Amino acid sequence: MNEELQKNSSSQEEEINLLELALKVWGERRFILKACGYAVLVGLVIAFSIPREYTASAMIAPELSDNKGTGGLSSLAAMAGINLNASSGADAIYPDLYPDIVTSTPFITGLFNVQVKDLDEEIDTTLYCYLNEHQRMPWWSLITSIPFKAVGWVVSLFKEEELSDTTLDPFHLTKEEADIAKELSERISVSVDKKTGVTTLSVTMQDARISACLTDTVVRRLQDYITEYRTTKARQDFQFQEKLFERKKKEYEKAQENYAKFADANKNIILLSYRAEQERLENEMRLAYQVYTSVAQQLQMAEAKVQEITPVYTVIEPATIPLKASKPRKAFMLLGIVFLTGMCCVGWILFGKDFFINLKNARENRRVKLGEESK
Repeated sequence: MNEELQKNSSSQEEEINLLELALKVWGERRFILKACGYAVLVGLVIAFSIPREYTASAMIAPELSDNKGTGGLSSLAAMAGINLNASSGADAIYPDLYPDIVTSTPFITGLFNVQVKDLDEEIDTTLYCYLNEHQRMPWWSLITSIPFKAVGWVVSLFKEEELSDTTLDPFHLTKEEADIAKELSERISVSVDKKTGVTTLSVTMQDARISACLTDTVVRRLQDYITEYRTTKARQDFQFQEKLFERKKKEYEKAQENYAKFADANKNIILLSYRAEQERLENEMRLAYQVYTSVAQQLQMAEAKVQEITPVYTVIEPATIPLKASKPRKAFMLLGIVFLTGMCCVGWILFGKDFFINLKNARENRRVKLGEESK
């Protein structure tokens, strides 16, 4: 009985304490509403000061080889998020490496000279110049950057001018080029579905048309990179067979010409020495023809090999110009600011206000005690 009474009394005390806290907050509702009203104004200023950004996406599916021996294992591995088809070829690039390829320095710097044009056709320049000179920034960023620009201007006065080299060297980037490359890599996103192998590429820019065009360019550059990687050895073999074919063709034509000239010049001669020479030339011509036809077959096989290992990509969803901005999310930003402001106000009412009042009273009591002791 005593334990039940204690539990009932403790629960009643907790209900009373919660009710007192709720009444305390309700008594300061005007303060909370006023603070949330100011938070709405501040949130609107912040939300409309951040430049809009648009995201364009494209989905591609690479051609995967058919592994008959691992069909059951592939299905089980796919359920666990592992793609066995990606490792089917020794010369294949796994789809998991696509994000690393796209964000690599050579790939990113290769996009610097891509021509871009905005939706209003007011900007027509390279991607590097667009990111360096035509980016909109919020007003507070302009204010905070003034001291750094001033310091840079002062330092430039005491620094000797260096001859600018317009040649881009991915091995040795300047600070400005490195900053642009970092910003561009952050604006490009690549995600791979390990179960299906479908790759999604997204590019975020401050202009809708530029984001869509750059997404299409990144897709094509990625396809070209993988195709170049997979077909390099086969194309080298094809070029070697092509050169060998031309050389053997000329040798056969030369042997055929020598045999024809000798036969025409010695039609009525029946000497054994002439017949022996004619047979020798004929044998050389036949041997050259056999080698020539064999090399021609090898050339056709090499050409077929290049075509066979060339990867084929299916564009499931091409890049299109986005109609709505992806950033900033003004509604979420506004709700977040109002919510944080309301929570701060509640915390101030329940804990902060009393804490500062008690601290102030403690200081006054200490002063009174010190005054009494001095008397």
